[in-house]
Amino acid sequence: MGELPLDINIQEPRWDQSTFLGRARHFFTVTDPRNLLLSGAQLEASRNIVQNYRAGVVTPGLTEDQLWRAKYAYDSAFHPDTGEKMVLIGRMSAQVPMNMTITGCMLTFYRKTPTVVFWQWVNQSFNAVVNYSNRSGDAPISVGQLGTAYVSATTGAVVTALGLKSLTKHLPALVGRFVPFAAVAAANCINTPLMRQRELQVGIPVTDEDSQRLGHSVAAAKQGIFQVVISRICMAIPAMAIPPVIMDTLEKKDFLKRPPAHPGMDCRSHTEHHIHAVAYRQP
Repeated sequence: MGELPLDINIQEPRWDQSTFLGRARHFFTVTDPRNLLLSGAQLEASRNIVQNYRAGVVTPGLTEDQLWRAKYAYDSAFHPDTGEKMVLIGRMSAQVPMNMTITGCMLTFYRKTPTVVFWQWVNQSFNAVVNYSNRSGDAPISVGQLGTAYVSATTGAVVTALGLKSLTKHLPALVGRFVPFAAVAAANCINTPLMRQRELQVGIPVTDEDSQRLGHSVAAAKQGIFQVVISRICMAIPAMAIPPVIMDTLEKKDFLKRPPAHPGMDCRSHTEHHIHAVAYRQP
C-alpha cells in the first residue's frame, strides 16, 4: 500500500453537499454523540493528524478512512477559527443528548412557576454556552460583554416564559403546553444576537475559494445570525410543538385516566376492593 496522497480536500465535508443524502450523512457525523466519549489523547492525536496533513505531512500508515475520522473528531472538539478546544456541552455532538434532556423537562414541568424559571434558566444557559463555543470569527469578546449578554438573554427568556404562563391560565390546557415552545422561540431571538454581538460589530471572516482571508463582513454576520435564529426555532418544532398535541389527546383516553378511589380508601385498599369485586362477579 502506497502513501496517502495529499490531494484529499479535508477543508470540505466528505460527502457531496449538493444531495440530501450527502448533507444528512455529513450532519449525522458532525452531531454524533459518540464524539463526546473521545478522550483528550484521542482528540490531540486527531488534531495532529489533521494539522500534519494540511501541512503536507502524512502520518505513516494513515488510510483515507482514518484521515476522515480524525478530521471529524477534530472538527467536533476544536473551534475552526481560534483552534481552542470547546467546552464539552458546547460542542455540536452534545446537541442531541442535552436538548433531549432539557426539552423533556421543560415539557414535563411547565405548570409550576419555580420549575418554569429553573428549566428556562438551564435552557438559556446551555444555549449561551453553545452560542459562544460556536461563534464565527476569531474576534475576542470581553468577560463584561459575555456577562451582559448572558444575563440579558436569560432574563428575557424567563420573563417571556412567566408572562406567557400568566396569560394562558384561563385558556385551555393545550395552550399552556405550548408555553415552553413560545418561550424558547422568543428567547432565541434574544439569546443568539446578544451572545454573538461581537460579530455584528466587527463582522465575520470572509475567504475565497482557496481559503485566503479577504476581510470581515458585517452583512454576512447579520445574515448568518438571522438564519441561525430561524433554524433553531424550526428545529424546536418537532420536539416542542408536536408532543403537546399528542399528550393532550392521550390524556383524554381512558387508559391514561386514574380510576377514582372510594372516599377514605387508600390506593392499596382500592385495588383489593376492585379485585374482590371482580372475583365476586365470577360465575
